[in-house]
Amino acid sequence: MLTFLNSTAFTAFGAPTTWAEVIGFVTGAWCVYLVGRQSLWNWPIGIANNLVWILLFATAGLYADSGLQVVYIALALWGWSNWARGRDGGALHVTSTRAGEWAMLAAIGVGGTVALTVLLDTATGSTVPFWDAVTTVLSLLATWGQAKKKWESWLLWIAADLIYIPLYFHKGLTLTALLYAGFLLLCVRGLLAWRRSRVAATDYAAVA
Repeated sequence: MLTFLNSTAFTAFGAPTTWAEVIGFVTGAWCVYLVGRQSLWNWPIGIANNLVWILLFATAGLYADSGLQVVYIALALWGWSNWARGRDGGALHVTSTRAGEWAMLAAIGVGGTVALTVLLDTATGSTVPFWDAVTTVLSLLATWGQAKKKWESWLLWIAADLIYIPLYFHKGLTLTALLYAGFLLLCVRGLLAWRRSRVAATDYAAVA
């Protein structure tokens, strides 16, 4: 199975594209689409995507991104449960991030990026330790917000994607870079959809 995933499916822009990258492309795009629609199925599809990308990123030398997938799986299981249980027995609605939560996210973001950059620079062969670290931390914070249905989580995903696109081109992961360009568009779509959902929930609560 590992041999198949690492084998070349086709060549894009002069760079070989493996089957792992192809499967990651399909499951990743499907997952982001489902998140935008607030579908519970985004979580199992996302877990399948994480399993494939553990191999893909480790092979490319993006060790933080590879390890990040394991954390994603744990967060996905929590998010899946959170969305399924809802709140007070009802559906989990889209909400806004409070000031205290933003302060917490900022502290974790800065501290996590610094610590992970130092770790990657000294303990691994990462050629882009800072960019590997900052995208890892942004993605983790965005996943936390996604699991709690915070509409601002899309802003964090957009920030991460804007870094991921040139990073993956630099690493020769052409199809994945194009996937993240697609992710960027899907994130904008998801942002607008979740904002509308938030406004609708607020209006409903005011009427009730």
